[in-house]
Amino acid sequence: MNKQRLLLFVPLAIFVLLGVLFWRGLSLDPNEMPSALLNKPVPVFELPVLPAPENPQGLVSANQDMLKGKVSLLNVWATWCTTCRQEHEFLNTLKAQGILIYGINYKDNAEDAQRWLAELHNPYVFSVVDEEGRLGLNLGVFGAPETYVIDKKGVIRYKHIGDVNQNVWTKVLDPIIKELQTQ
Repeated sequence: MNKQRLLLFVPLAIFVLLGVLFWRGLSLDPNEMPSALLNKPVPVFELPVLPAPENPQGLVSANQDMLKGKVSLLNVWATWCTTCRQEHEFLNTLKAQGILIYGINYKDNAEDAQRWLAELHNPYVFSVVDEEGRLGLNLGVFGAPETYVIDKKGVIRYKHIGDVNQNVWTKVLDPIIKELQTQ
């Protein structure tokens, strides 16, 4: 009889355990997910460049070595991403301020991406076409938009999940970039 009474408490114990796990999960900030590539070089890649009028050299393909030399941002974006549309105007503002931004057009249609940049203007030095998402996978991309701060040596120094806006720029990204530029 005692075993039967104890079995009555099993559902209650499971419910309490699940409640604690859910409460803990709700207290986590999804933007605080660390990148496994932090302080490591941008993964090796060779991808086609999205044709754009702002591509004066007529680059056909690009690789990770092209991100070296200056502190820059590497922005993962797509036309299917509504948050990317929200951040796009601010990226154009950063470009006008002289911030170098490279793009990864992630799991997208290249023709749609070209129309997007023609309509909304192109904040990118160049944007590679990651149609299959392999570079995104190697970077540990959860979804678009994501932005990485890249140092002069091509090393990832920070990963931001979500849109880049004035608040994120002022409080997080700009101080990191300024510090890296002095090194």
